Amino acid sequence: MFAVSKDFAPPLKLIAPYFKIGVIFYLLSTISLLAFNSNFAYQEMAIAGWIHLFLLGFVMVIIFGAMAQLIPVVLEVGHAVVDLYYVILPLLVVGVIGMVVGFWINPAILPYGGILVLTSMIIFASEAFATLRKTKIDTITVKTVAVSNSYLLIGILTGFAIALGLSGAISINVDTMLKAHAYAVLGGFVLLTIMGLSLTLIPMFSLAHGFDEKPIKAGFNLVAIGVGIVFVGALMDISFIQWIGYLTTLVGVIFYIYQIYLIYQLTVRKELDIWAKSMLFGFGSLMASIFFGLVYFIAPDSQQFINTSIWFLMLGFIGFLINGHLYKIVPFLV
Repeated sequence: MFAVSKDFAPPLKLIAPYFKIGVIFYLLSTISLLAFNSNFAYQEMAIAGWIHLFLLGFVMVIIFGAMAQLIPVVLEVGHAVVDLYYVILPLLVVGVIGMVVGFWINPAILPYGGILVLTSMIIFASEAFATLRKTKIDTITVKTVAVSNSYLLIGILTGFAIALGLSGAISINVDTMLKAHAYAVLGGFVLLTIMGLSLTLIPMFSLAHGFDEKPIKAGFNLVAIGVGIVFVGALMDISFIQWIGYLTTLVGVIFYIYQIYLIYQLTVRKELDIWAKSMLFGFGSLMASIFFGLVYFIAPDSQQFINTSIWFLMLGFIGFLINGHLYKIVPFLV
């Protein structure tokens, strides 16, 4: 279990708007699901708009707020320039709205929303790297912050290129770039960030001590390498390379699930509160996502299996892990 101190944490007035706005985006993305049917393709502009509403508006906003609180706490150093977080949020929020409107109404708006999102994420990543340089701590969580933010920059740059391509400003292979963009952001930033922060938060909230960290270290390295392989394979449009990356990532995620199992075995707190139930359902959803994803790769013509896999990954795993931890983090802050 990690010692967590509030000595370096930023003020609540900086963090609270991230959680409030993130929850609003979560509500909007959930309501908007009523407008879609189960037979869709991820190339559809309407679907792309929803994905960005959920991932950028809910997931990214909440992660940025959580990272503003947890990075200095875990690294045991103050933020390099904490006031930048007052700038990051409005840029990101307006950028998300611009991108969603661009996907749903007018593609010409996409680059304008994209440049705001790009700017906010460059500021976030730059501040995170500057804070990392101040710490002398070398843990898996610290490495996760460094690697995940690198993938964030790569992912958002490819995303901005896609926005320019969809608006007609440049000519690119959108399908090829889309896979690289999605894997860098979803696997490289979101998944690696969840892996790193959950290694701190889950043992802290479950009161688990003395667990072996070898599985998470192996899982982190494999996922980081796998995402890089898929990214390169997607840009080169070589399926064989992408398959190597998929397999490497899958093995890394299995190591991560095994790490969570080891932590669960040592859990002192046995009460099944809303946080614990959210964790159980979240990791159950992750395993369901893996299962349906494997079925899709065996029978790639079955679109419903990949749709189901992504549903369990985004709404089941990511959604429940974030919301479950909010039930703990928000009372901890206030």
